[in-house]
Amino acid sequence: MTAILGVSAFYHDSAAALVVDGRIAAAAQEERFTRVKHDAAFPSRAVEYCLAEAGLRPEDLDYVAFYDKPLSKFERLLETYLAFAPAGFRSFRLAVPLWLKDKLHMRRTIRKALGDSCRARLVFTDHHESHAASAFFPSPFDRAAILTLDGVGEWSTTTVGVGEGSRIELLEHVAFPHSLGLLYSAFTYYCGFKVNSGEYKLMGLAPYGRPVYKDAILDRLMDLKADGSFRLDMDYFRYCQGLTMTNDRFHVLFGGPPRPPESDLEQRHMDLAASIQWVTEEVVLRIGRHAAKLTGADKLVMAGGVALNCVANGRLLREGPFDDIWIQPAAGDAGGALGAALFVWHQLLEKPREPEGRDSQRGSFLGPRYSNEEIARFLATQGVDASPCESEADLDEQVASHLADGKIVGWFQGRMEFGPRSLGGRSIIGDPRSPAMQATMNLKIKFRESFRPFAPAVLRERASEWFEIDPRHESPYMLLVAPVREEKRTPIDPETRRMMEEDPDLRRRVNVVRSEVPAVTHVDDSARLQTVDEERNPRFHNLLTAFERQTGCPILVNTSFNVRGEPIVCTPEDAYRCFLATEMDVLVLEDYVLVKDEKAREAGARVRQSHLSQFQLD
Repeated sequence: MTAILGVSAFYHDSAAALVVDGRIAAAAQEERFTRVKHDAAFPSRAVEYCLAEAGLRPEDLDYVAFYDKPLSKFERLLETYLAFAPAGFRSFRLAVPLWLKDKLHMRRTIRKALGDSCRARLVFTDHHESHAASAFFPSPFDRAAILTLDGVGEWSTTTVGVGEGSRIELLEHVAFPHSLGLLYSAFTYYCGFKVNSGEYKLMGLAPYGRPVYKDAILDRLMDLKADGSFRLDMDYFRYCQGLTMTNDRFHVLFGGPPRPPESDLEQRHMDLAASIQWVTEEVVLRIGRHAAKLTGADKLVMAGGVALNCVANGRLLREGPFDDIWIQPAAGDAGGALGAALFVWHQLLEKPREPEGRDSQRGSFLGPRYSNEEIARFLATQGVDASPCESEADLDEQVASHLADGKIVGWFQGRMEFGPRSLGGRSIIGDPRSPAMQATMNLKIKFRESFRPFAPAVLRERASEWFEIDPRHESPYMLLVAPVREEKRTPIDPETRRMMEEDPDLRRRVNVVRSEVPAVTHVDDSARLQTVDEERNPRFHNLLTAFERQTGCPILVNTSFNVRGEPIVCTPEDAYRCFLATEMDVLVLEDYVLVKDEKAREAGARVRQSHLSQFQLD
């Protein structure tokens, strides 16, 4: 047996992953255990979980792989500070002590965390090699082009490569400070959202605007080539030498200072979001076409934070040169832990890889699970008198009936998801046919901005009947956006359409019924699609089947089981607290179905503020 532990840490979304004889045994982000969103600390709790899941101890590990090379990254930081000195001294003063304390001493940190009994060999992989490995090795393809895009690793910000059999090779790269991820984050910051967290919001805001600033971006900020390579004009940015992303020159170009967080959104912000989204999609399309020419591959795999831009991914699949695309579900830094472990197994140890037509990520259900017995013990401590359902079929029919009645359900089943998306393990679900569902979920369950869209979870075998997706393709990890089919859309009169384009109140725009499933149809008639198949997630598939049987609709609203600023729930305790603190109606914990009664509503009113106050706004 060969056991390889992968680790990512000290930037954001720290994580651990365990690969045993080439099989992904476990993977989880540290935030799920500490309840600190995007926790960057060394993932001690995630490591402990991964080892326990496989029944291993630290001394059983053969290799520990870290997802980047700290010395190379420190070299880049020092060179950057020197290049901009003395302008970057304040940032330098804050960053260097952290490096001297922890980041430069990764060997010592890992050895200390695993204990003296661990004699595993330590391996440090290149950051974008880790991303590339996480994308190609679990993919269903024997040969594929590789595209990695993020903020920055050591020096690379974008790479193009190729994977074949059990080897990957990176062929070209774009180097820091020229970064598509950091460009997108600059607009995230400028529009008043949090960097490394609010990029989802910017993507969701984009359809409310028009790309009127795209020419300004391409003419002033960016020199974009036909092959997708690019350079940024650093006179408009401060991320190399300051504590903010943009500078006064950027602010003058786009009409004023950055939007204060939580202030009103103006049409200008929506247009800026639409513009940077347009540019991002154009860059991704060009790089994708270049990657196909460079490698001769008809398949593509992707990773890196920018690969979570599901709108760009959807366009690349529809308009690009590839027959199929597979995207790592944990595409950001968390997935680097998995990539580092798989890189050791396949690339360094030269172990064979035999793709079987479906990815080896097992639905990305790689986190902890809890038995009915553990849940019963927890419910007893809360004074909840409940009995499990007699059968799964009974549970499905009961929950489907609640959903059909318009109730919002917390769904806690099986192993927790690895990556930023809830996929039916730790989800909040609802009826997509309800015109009020999006606003209710945003404002009363998630406590977040009303404009944020929700994703449809749809039976894999029904997806092409409702969305414009080729029946040969799937989107099991919620990483592709597809339009709602024309025949499922609702005609909109000219006056309402004008209001949708001009009304400054986004709540009025978002509440317009645009299709038969308005709760999952964004203002541009698109949807962030999750296809659910019986093999990867049989319980969620069975629930969708029951809901279709009762309503004729094979779709549910699926959003992450948390409130704004909170990591996705991990334990039954996390789920129950979130259930009480929100206006959720039903909680399903494995075979237990809890319907909120008056006593629970009163308890929830008491704990709501204390629960929400634990989490910073994201």
